[in-house]
Amino acid sequence: MDAYARLAPHLEQVPLSLGEVIYEAHATLTHVFFPTTAIVSLQYMMKNGRSADMGIVGRDGVLGIAVFMGGDTTPSRAVVQCAGEALALELKFFREEFGRVGALHRALLLYTQSLLTQMSQTAVCNRLHSVEQQLCRWLLSSHDRLETDQLIMTQELIANMLGVRREGVSVAANRLQLAGLISYKRGHIVILDRLGLEQRVCECYQVVRTECTRLLGNAGSRHDTNN
Repeated sequence: MDAYARLAPHLEQVPLSLGEVIYEAHATLTHVFFPTTAIVSLQYMMKNGRSADMGIVGRDGVLGIAVFMGGDTTPSRAVVQCAGEALALELKFFREEFGRVGALHRALLLYTQSLLTQMSQTAVCNRLHSVEQQLCRWLLSSHDRLETDQLIMTQELIANMLGVRREGVSVAANRLQLAGLISYKRGHIVILDRLGLEQRVCECYQVVRTECTRLLGNAGSRHDTNN
């Protein structure tokens, strides 16, 4: 019997709404979540209330890596950036399967390596690259994990994820819209020209994508890496 067959009876499909907090920083985790159509942002919150995105998790990954890395808490919080659904699994069932040291165990370790690559590259990008480049990276990374060209996202949430001011997001989004790359109106973003976004994005996007493809194949992505 494979891992999914053993876990399937214990998986619960749950809806995730835009802006919903899946878990707060330092809270004890009770479940792990496997997003299926939702995308969740991992954010670090500062004492002054400001936040910045550390990475995103979609259908390519799992929320709650602290559980199998040796702890039950994490300093980041998880916030839904694109509404959808996920599969929730209680920790006791997850730990039992992980302890078998089988296919799921190996897949989760490879995923953790890819997530660490994403987090480290995000930190570099937020420090060295323009808001427009960061926005392009975020749009492309989100698009990779969705079955649609449409994203529903407010400027405030984007600003919180990128750790920048709303005005900066507005200026960057307007530039991309004037270039015909996206359509943006009242929280609705439509990707019009993916190739154009790839030509404007910084190198960080491809660094992360290449490493994730090396480790996980094309899991979670509907786009060919040569696009």
